[in-house]
Amino acid sequence: MKIKEKFVNQSLKTKWMMTTGITIFISYAAICVIIFFALQTWLLNNEEKNALRTVDDVTSFLNSQGLTVTIQELQQNTGLMKAILNQDQTVRIYSLTGKELLQINDTSPAFPVEATLSSLDGVSIDKIKVDKTNAFVIHKIVRIGPIQGVMQLIHPLTTYESMMNYVLTTMLIMGIGAILLAASISYYVSSILIRPLQQLRDSMTAVKERGFEEKIDFNYYENDEIGDIIRIYEAMLNELEISFTQQQQFVSDASHELRTPIQAVEGHLSLIKRWGKHNPEVLEESIDTSLIEIARVRKMIEELLKLARRESIDEDETANIEEIINIVQEELQFIYPTVEIEKSVVGQILPLSISEQALTQIIRNLFENSIRYNVNKPIIKVSIHYRIDNIFVEIQDNGIGIDEEHLPYIFDRFYRVDDARVHVNGSTGLGLSITKMLIDKYNAKMEVRSELEKGTIFLLCFPSKK
Repeated sequence: MKIKEKFVNQSLKTKWMMTTGITIFISYAAICVIIFFALQTWLLNNEEKNALRTVDDVTSFLNSQGLTVTIQELQQNTGLMKAILNQDQTVRIYSLTGKELLQINDTSPAFPVEATLSSLDGVSIDKIKVDKTNAFVIHKIVRIGPIQGVMQLIHPLTTYESMMNYVLTTMLIMGIGAILLAASISYYVSSILIRPLQQLRDSMTAVKERGFEEKIDFNYYENDEIGDIIRIYEAMLNELEISFTQQQQFVSDASHELRTPIQAVEGHLSLIKRWGKHNPEVLEESIDTSLIEIARVRKMIEELLKLARRESIDEDETANIEEIINIVQEELQFIYPTVEIEKSVVGQILPLSISEQALTQIIRNLFENSIRYNVNKPIIKVSIHYRIDNIFVEIQDNGIGIDEEHLPYIFDRFYRVDDARVHVNGSTGLGLSITKMLIDKYNAKMEVRSELEKGTIFLLCFPSKK
């Protein structure tokens, strides 16, 4: 648990290096073990074959001397027999009673012959220690002339063991070198790959501590997972910056917008407190004015909440444009009795792909705009043109119109063409902004044409519900 805790608390670069090193070490160790034992088996078998080959060669030589050869003749002519043996091999020939008859080379001490004739029927081979050295000891019945004896071959495994020690040492050195090289390469590569993540961490820390002004520019644009994370982070950061800026602007605008009605209500309440308690006219006037201002604040709050909501579209929602216009017309004519709304329809009625609430809000905002910004008797002409894929709605008024320089900004929140006039008419400056938001939300389109003193035309295009 302590090792795990210590590993978890390391940096990502160190974890990467340690993991790579351990993985390579385990893989290399497994491969080395397999190779070592395979090579050991192969070399040992090869040593055994060499020893048996020497026994066969000596046996063939002795048989080739015939039945008349004597031990003395062989002792006087051991040079040829030495040529058959390796330099480190030793051959001794014993009588069946255990007496040494002949010796060729003397690199290893004698090993007692404990085998019987029956056990030596053929060749016996043992791997034992001779003078603290591993060796193959081979016994075989041989005939020298008329004498039958036992040949003993001692084949030391010094060459084999030296080779295995060399292989083991080489593997260890190469393994350590491979681990160090892998760790170095892993550390270098991880430094390159983790650098953008470090920049990402530093950027997050800077934004957290000092705000969006301290953003770090990334120079990593590869099409991999890290590149994707950085691109998503930058996009998210831009969205957050926009939202943060809009929030600050919203707070600033809302506080500015609420200041006037709150001050007005406060002033009238103070007036009532000082003189209005016993003056019915002052009391009535102050209460009416305060109610108007409170209604204006309530309306502003409602519109701000509608603007802030970002709900998903219900694709099954539909609305009837003619019914919505009739409902809005009844509401407005109750408040503004002098307004006239003329309606014309072309084509067969089709449902719009928009919610009734959203469409009502759009129509109401546009109609109220036509009424508020009007010094004449308000006359609103509504033309509806049904087509297969779209429904076009044109709303034309006889109001004061909008100067061309203001048209690009009329959908901005709290934008006012004439601040004083808007305050008189009680507008919050959010109606057209909400209208544009709803138009965009339901994939509709809107255009505005206006001329001063001649009125304004709003052209709306809604998708029909098929």
